[in-house]
Amino acid sequence: MASKVTVMDTASVRHAYRRWAPVYDHTFGRIAEAGRRRAVKIINTRKGRVLEVGVGTGLSLPCYDSHLTVTGIDLSPEMLEKASEKVARGKLTQVEALHEMDASALSFPDESFDTVVAMYVMTVVPDSDKVMRELERVCAPGGEVILVNHFSQEEGVRGFIEQKMAPFADLLGWHAVFEVDRVLICDDLRLAERRALRPFGLFTMLRFVKEPGFGVAPQRAREMLSGAKSGAPVRGRQTEPVRVRIKWSVGRGLVTARRLLDTNYWRSLYRRLQSQLAE
Repeated sequence: MASKVTVMDTASVRHAYRRWAPVYDHTFGRIAEAGRRRAVKIINTRKGRVLEVGVGTGLSLPCYDSHLTVTGIDLSPEMLEKASEKVARGKLTQVEALHEMDASALSFPDESFDTVVAMYVMTVVPDSDKVMRELERVCAPGGEVILVNHFSQEEGVRGFIEQKMAPFADLLGWHAVFEVDRVLICDDLRLAERRALRPFGLFTMLRFVKEPGFGVAPQRAREMLSGAKSGAPVRGRQTEPVRVRIKWSVGRGLVTARRLLDTNYWRSLYRRLQSQLAE
């Protein structure tokens, strides 16, 4: 069933969250608590630098362990003010900095963070494609990008309600209709886990591992197949910049090392060898 989708711009998002800031912790913040705690629990098992995109009023900040170095960004100065108060009040030494920043144009260098997390953000931003590519860019090879978000359904009562809510995105401050395919666009991000979250599975956690070059081979295969079907000449491989080749080599090395350390890989290999010997 088609619906009219309202396109939000940056000004609309800022305006919406200026209204939400005073009551966010006691409204949506409570609904989203389970997903937020789940994501932070996973992040606490990791090491290094963490970027939380859309840190909001800082509800997650006290939950990060002290061995991490956390940076938070948000588009709303009103939200960030409340986050800063939490940092000062709780003496949260793990929080390195809070910045007012657009998630679609992060000012951090490439590969700056070991973990990048965006909770309840993708349905809010005006351009989710740009945001996903920025999350991919600032994540280090072998690092993780974690999303916690609402993804819409097409069928059932929930799908009907989401379709009816779609035209009111500006008023709500988020898109009720948002398909999961819209975040599965980055060549270097491999989806490692997808988990439904409370309450009632309304939210989903997606964990991506950054593996440089992961999606390049499938993309080239699709292009070659498409060219063969259309009768168009297949373009030869273009020479890649040295920097890109180095990133891919490092990424492939990390993938290989991870596989060699994975006991499931050796078990699978052993079973295949047994099967071949039996034949």
